[in-house]
Amino acid sequence: MLNREVSLALNYALNKGFQIHPDALKILEGVQIEDLQHVIKEVVRQKTRQKLFLINQDDLETFLGIKEDATLKSEFRILSDPSSKITSAEGVSGYNMLFASRLAKLKKIISNRPEARLLKSISSVIATKSEDDMYVSGLVTERSSERNVVRVTVEDPTGVLEGIVFDKDLQQVSEVLLIDQYVMLKISASKKGGYIIKDVILPDIPDKASNRSETDTYAVFLSDLHIGSKYFMEKEFEDFVAWLSSPDPIARKTRFVLIGGDLVDGVGIYPNQDKELDFPTIESQLSKTYDLLSKIPKNIHVVIMPGNHDPGRRALPQPAIPKKYNSDFWETQNFHMVGNPSMVSLNGVRVLMFHGQSIDDIVKVTPGLSYDKPVNVMKHLLKARHMSPVYGSQTPIAPESEDMMVIDEVPDVFHVGHVHVIDLDLYRGVLMINSGTWQNQTPFQSSVGITPTPGLAIILNLKTFKVYSKDFSVR
Repeated sequence: MLNREVSLALNYALNKGFQIHPDALKILEGVQIEDLQHVIKEVVRQKTRQKLFLINQDDLETFLGIKEDATLKSEFRILSDPSSKITSAEGVSGYNMLFASRLAKLKKIISNRPEARLLKSISSVIATKSEDDMYVSGLVTERSSERNVVRVTVEDPTGVLEGIVFDKDLQQVSEVLLIDQYVMLKISASKKGGYIIKDVILPDIPDKASNRSETDTYAVFLSDLHIGSKYFMEKEFEDFVAWLSSPDPIARKTRFVLIGGDLVDGVGIYPNQDKELDFPTIESQLSKTYDLLSKIPKNIHVVIMPGNHDPGRRALPQPAIPKKYNSDFWETQNFHMVGNPSMVSLNGVRVLMFHGQSIDDIVKVTPGLSYDKPVNVMKHLLKARHMSPVYGSQTPIAPESEDMMVIDEVPDVFHVGHVHVIDLDLYRGVLMINSGTWQNQTPFQSSVGITPTPGLAIILNLKTFKVYSKDFSVR
């Protein structure tokens, strides 16, 4: 039996002298859209102009964006994913390999700088005692400020060197260096002993022109759904999924949805979490998540990355959410399960996805950075060419033989979540997106003064790089 909305829509078309093909009727019964009458009225208007009085399957598929537009590109590729490369080493030797890999990768990146040809090992600089300016590089092991000077200590495989920064402008750069961050230093020997730091050079990213899609294809950026939580915005998220099937011109050209972690709220993540859950198990949370996401049109690629609330390994890098928790995600053709971090290509546009756990560590120790402006932290990561440089703090880092958190390739878009605050900016041609959340403010967030920006979808035109936001929240 037809529901009331479909019946009203059909009666409108029939009263206008139209016939409805049975295949079109099946689409009307299955389509996820609130204003079905609006759809029928628009189809009737267009077909009347053409003096064609049969509404068929092709008409509705084209109008609703269900039918694949032959002129609209929708090419998806996974460029890098840690899932298959995770082979954790053990103990001290494992971490030695991790940091040796970090040092080697970042030294290779910085070798493109003209100063790099003058690089010397720390041991050779200490041995030669030259009066000329010299360049060394390594990982920062200490940083301190006292008596109007900043002291920075770096280490490479050959030794350790401490330098002093007197220049006020350079001190500002030095004071935000992170422990375990890679730097190149221009130094000179002091007549009183020790070394003076004359320049601090970061690996950084070069200015670059972004890759663009050849067609006006759209991508939607989401993160931190926290499905299973009592504070998950289920109605608003259902409205978003329904919008993807709507006649909205942007929805009809959307071919990618990227989810940057924390699909579910998880279990046992924080004390007394069970009191804030609608679904008490990981399996039930993922089942609910799949029910919601499976309603996304099948012509849209859905990219799913884990965060710190999702099941599986918590340490970085994270493999994709394991199949054992819910195989439906892995067996759905338009779903792509990737690890954290990953790089994907959307019509040639390179998107680096990272959940953003390290933001906690960096905000805690860096003056001027806050959760309110996550793109400033993201810029810091791009300058460091590393997504989680601080070891031994809040973010767990696994002792991998290869450091997969290094930003080897420069992305066109850097997509991060975790902090539940929407923020956008452009840095040297890289569009930085923090995509907010679909969870209302929790009691914990309220107690520490965190104000999330929930229920908004961030939408990017991959050809023009124009960014839109669509608000599904009810405020």
